[in-house]
Amino acid sequence: MDFRITGLSPEPFRHLFGLSDHELKQHRALRVFAEDRGYPDRIEMCEAEIGESLLLLNHVCQSAETPYYATHAIYIRENAVAAYDRINEVPSVMRTRLLSLRAYNATGMIIGAEVVQGTDIEAAIERLFSDQNAAYIHAHNAGRGCYSGRIDRA
Repeated sequence: MDFRITGLSPEPFRHLFGLSDHELKQHRALRVFAEDRGYPDRIEMCEAEIGESLLLLNHVCQSAETPYYATHAIYIRENAVAAYDRINEVPSVMRTRLLSLRAYNATGMIIGAEVVQGTDIEAAIERLFSDQNAAYIHAHNAGRGCYSGRIDRA
C-alpha cells in the first residue's frame, strides 16, 4: 500500500523566525540550539545540525473538533524552507525513533493506534490503513509525545 508522509508547512511559523527571545516568549515559544542529534525539525523532517537554531513551540497537531483535539511541543528549524513531502519514503527522524501511530477517521476520531519502532513503520501503516475508515495517521514520538508527521494514503 502506498503512503505519503508530510511535514508541516513553514508558513504558519514564518512570523516567528528571527524574533527576539522576549518576543518569542509572548508566543509561548523559545529559541534553542541543538546540542546533539536529538532535535527533529517538523517542517523538513530532518535532524538539526549541532549548534543550529530551532524554535520550541506548541503546535495544534489534531485540530478536529472532537475529544481528540490535541496540541504538543515541536521543534522547527528557523531556516526550514519547504515541507517534507514524499511517497513511500520514511524520513530518518521517524525511522530512528519509537513511534505512536494514531489512525483517525474523516471526522477526527481515533479508530486505531500502534506503538512501533520506526524500522517497522511500513507494516504498521499498512495495518492501520487496512481499516477503510482510516482517513489519515498522525505519528508522534512515543517517549515525549511530540508530533512527528502526517501519513496519508497515496
